[in-house]
Amino acid sequence: MVLLRILRARGDDRGGVTVFVAVCVIALIGIIGLVVDGGGKLRATERADYIAGEAARAGGQAIDPAQAISGKAIVVDPQDATAAAQAYLSSAGATGTVSVSADRKTLTVTVTGSCDTAFLSAVGIGSLSVTGHGQATLLHGVTAPDEGN
Repeated sequence: MVLLRILRARGDDRGGVTVFVAVCVIALIGIIGLVVDGGGKLRATERADYIAGEAARAGGQAIDPAQAISGKAIVVDPQDATAAAQAYLSSAGATGTVSVSADRKTLTVTVTGSCDTAFLSAVGIGSLSVTGHGQATLLHGVTAPDEGN
C-alpha cells in the first residue's frame, strides 16, 4: 500500500517507453520506405535516360543518303530516324516521343514510364512517374588539336 502511494506521488510512467518505441519504429519504417522507393525511382530514371540515349543514337544512324552522297549535307531523314528510334524504344519495352531538329542534325528522345513502389503503396501511392531524356547530334569530320605538323 505504501508503494502504491509512492508511485502515485511520483507519477506513474509505466508504458511510457513503449509509446516512444512505437513512434520511433513507425518513423524508421517510413524513412526506410522513402529510401527504398526513392532508390527505385532513381534506378528507373537512369534506365529511362539510358534507353532514350540509345534510341536517339539509333535514330541518328538514319542518314539521308541523297544529301550525303551528293555532298550537300550530312543530315538525317526525319521519317527514317523517327522510325528507327521508335523501333528501339519498342524493342526495349519503353514508350516515348522522338523529335528531329529543324537543321536535321539533332534527335531528341523523351521516354516516359513509371516504377512501382514497395512502401509508398501502403499510403496509396502505387507508382511513381519517370521521365528520361536523350539527345544525339550528328557530327561530320574529325577535329583534333594541331600537333605542330
